[in-house]
Amino acid sequence: MSQQSTPTAPDIRDPFPSSTPEEQGLPSAAVTALVDRLEREGLEPHSLMVLRHGRLLAESFWAPYHPDGVQLLYSLSKSFTSTAAAFAEAEGLLDLSARAASHLDEPAAGPRAASLTVHQLLSMSTGHRVDTLDGMIGSADPVAAFFAHEPEQEPGSCFVYNNGATYTVGAIVQRVTGMTLTDYLRPRLFEPLGIDNSAWLQWPAGRELGFSGLHLTTGALARFGQLLLDDGRWHGEQLLPAGWVARASAPITDNSSHEGGVDWQQGYGYQYWRARHGFRGDGAYGQYVLVLPEEDAVVVITSCQLDMQAVLDAVWEELLPAFTGGPLPASADADTLRRSLSGAQIAAPADVVEPASSGPWTFAHREGREAARLTGVVVEEAGDGWQLTVREGDRELTIRCGRGVWPEVNGPWVARGGWTSPTTFEARIVAVQTPHHLLIRCDTDTGQVSTRWNGVPLHDQALSTQVAPPSIGSETSL
Repeated sequence: MSQQSTPTAPDIRDPFPSSTPEEQGLPSAAVTALVDRLEREGLEPHSLMVLRHGRLLAESFWAPYHPDGVQLLYSLSKSFTSTAAAFAEAEGLLDLSARAASHLDEPAAGPRAASLTVHQLLSMSTGHRVDTLDGMIGSADPVAAFFAHEPEQEPGSCFVYNNGATYTVGAIVQRVTGMTLTDYLRPRLFEPLGIDNSAWLQWPAGRELGFSGLHLTTGALARFGQLLLDDGRWHGEQLLPAGWVARASAPITDNSSHEGGVDWQQGYGYQYWRARHGFRGDGAYGQYVLVLPEEDAVVVITSCQLDMQAVLDAVWEELLPAFTGGPLPASADADTLRRSLSGAQIAAPADVVEPASSGPWTFAHREGREAARLTGVVVEEAGDGWQLTVREGDRELTIRCGRGVWPEVNGPWVARGGWTSPTTFEARIVAVQTPHHLLIRCDTDTGQVSTRWNGVPLHDQALSTQVAPPSIGSETSL
């Protein structure tokens, strides 16, 4: 008679057992079709994780992006600010129906701004006709600037996507808890989920943005998505208050007239978008946590593109219809998928010719080109690739540049490129802690370098600032 084994707790470092897609009722060919479409349409995926029934069906990182690296989430950060508010409410520190100003020493405000509730801030129903953030930028007291902007319509009467409202929620949570968002979330959310690598931009110093600026790994996003799918439970422990997820992801505010694609017009909750299928948190340039309760599935995608609706269309049309109610027969497609995902990489200029002259080569930045703040670049041979010295005024960055391959990532930036003509050197510089890449084109005939972002960074356009702050927080310029 064999001895019964003792169940063990799941490894918090690797919480999702792996499975073939077929074992969980999804054809591997459907995942392949999704990836092929994202690449074919130029939607530049950086990472992908597909979960079903709590198991990991597919995972890919497009080199040089890698599993251990954090990445800027942009507005996907809002869902974590909402989560902090949920914990504060559950602990009796925050009343969502109370006036927001009452938590902040009653800043000067007109009657409508003074009446705003935390609920209205969270649900983007403040009555403003425009985002209040522009009027807060440059202010010594951004919260005071928010309340000084009197809503043009009655609070609760309309939807406007309002970064300033989320910033103010973050400030309220910090006031009532006495901690930054990160410090408050760490023992309540991050540590239980096994998330030990996070960073959040601050503005001003000591206050995290709330509406943006959080940096997490793709795996951390998958854990968060699974928590949402399971009504706030994680391996049997109720972390979030039971019922909070349904409440926060409900279509609280009608956003049917909001600009954007159809999946931005299905209703808005507490910093979550309703979609034609399920709900999601998302961020600029294509950072997604898609929660699909009907399929018991989570899809996480990080990317860089301007057409965020196109990514959702691809998921709805390639992946969603393929889910079935039970296991499928084993298929050789699973091995094909695994091999293709393991070799994924960001495209970069190829090294095809020898340069017409010997290096090192020094280039000055061409005036009037894009928002990059480069003042010059030096290219010199180094081993089996190049070393790029990128200058931004008195700042100088040294970046490894691979020849035909992405070098190992050992810092915030890495590059790949080569000589595309005897007088032209091109490289793609990836800021691996953000969605952003800078394409540089150096011309030895003119001695100039031109630049182009794959998507212009929203917080600051200097390459040197495209990094995650220290875990204790770092002020950004807005």
